[in-house]
Amino acid sequence: MEYRRLGQSGLAVSEIAYGNWLTHGAPGCVEAALDAGVTTFHTAAAWDGGAAEEAYGAAFAGLRRDDLVLCTGVFWPEGPGPNDAGLSRKHVIASLDGSLKRLRTDYVDVYQLLRFDYRTPVAETFLALSDLVRQGKIRYVGTSEWTAEQLLQAHAAADKYDVPLISNQPHYSMLWRVAEAQVMPVGERIGVGQFASLPLAQGVLTGKYHDGRIPAGSRAAGPAHARPLLMPELLERVEMLRGVADEAGLTMAQLALAWTLQHQTVAAAVVGASTPDQVTENAKAAGVRLDLDVLTRVDHLLGSFVQTDPRLVWSPPAFSA
Repeated sequence: MEYRRLGQSGLAVSEIAYGNWLTHGAPGCVEAALDAGVTTFHTAAAWDGGAAEEAYGAAFAGLRRDDLVLCTGVFWPEGPGPNDAGLSRKHVIASLDGSLKRLRTDYVDVYQLLRFDYRTPVAETFLALSDLVRQGKIRYVGTSEWTAEQLLQAHAAADKYDVPLISNQPHYSMLWRVAEAQVMPVGERIGVGQFASLPLAQGVLTGKYHDGRIPAGSRAAGPAHARPLLMPELLERVEMLRGVADEAGLTMAQLALAWTLQHQTVAAAVVGASTPDQVTENAKAAGVRLDLDVLTRVDHLLGSFVQTDPRLVWSPPAFSA
C-alpha cells in the first residue's frame, strides 16, 4: 500500500480507501482491507439506518485507533423529524454523537458534509463544526459532491471559524470527469484534496457486465438507486480496455483505480467490495503509475462516453418539512 497526504494537511491516507455503503454486511472485507494496508475507511450516519457505522465499530474493536483514518458523514435523513437531516447546527451535532456511539470511538478523523444544504447558512454549519473540533470529536472536515463555488464558500467559512477543511469527495472515474473542470482546480488552490468516489463506475469499469449478463450480488442486481447504467455501446467500449489492462499487467479494476490515482489532487480512491478477494485485488492498484500511452489509449477508447460538463453535477432534492 502507498499513502498520500490529504490536501495540504499532514494527514496520511491510504491510496485505496474502503467504503461500506452497500457492503457493510460482506464478511471478511474489512479484514482483507486491513491486511492489504488500507488505513482509510468511509461510512455515513444514514447508511442502512446506522448499520454501516455499527459494522465498522465491531470490526475495529481492539485495534489501535491511531492506525485508522475513520471518515463518516452527515446530511441524509436519519429519522422522520424535520431536524433529522441536513447541515443545521442541531442535526450536525446530534448526528455526530450518534456516529461516535456506533463507531465505538471518541473522535472521527474526517467528518464529511455529504451534500450542500441549501436551507442552512454555511456559517451556521461551520460554527458548529468549529465547536466539535475544539471538543476533540472531529480532527478534520471534508465535503462531498460540492461544486467549486460551494467549496469557495466552505473555505471562507472554514477560515473564519478555524475549521481544518482538507477534503472533498466527488464522483470521479474514467467515465465521469466532471470534477476536473472546476472542482479539482479550486480544491488544489484552497488546499483541499480529493477522495475519488465511484472510481469503478459502480462496477462497469471492472468488465463484469461485458456479456450483458448481470452477476448475482453485483450493483446491477441491487437496489434501484445504486444500479449502474448499462448501455450496450458503452459496455463494448469498456471491454476494449481489457487489452490495455492486460498489456499493463493489471486487471480492469486495477487499471480503472490506477487511472483515477494519476490525478495530482486525488489522495485516495474509495471503493467497496462484496468479497475479500475483490478488496485484495483493488488494493494492488496502489502505487501503480500509468505511462502516457496508456492514458491516451483510455481517452481514445472511451471517447464520447466521458462526461465532463460541470452542469451535470447532481443536485439532491430538497427535504420535505
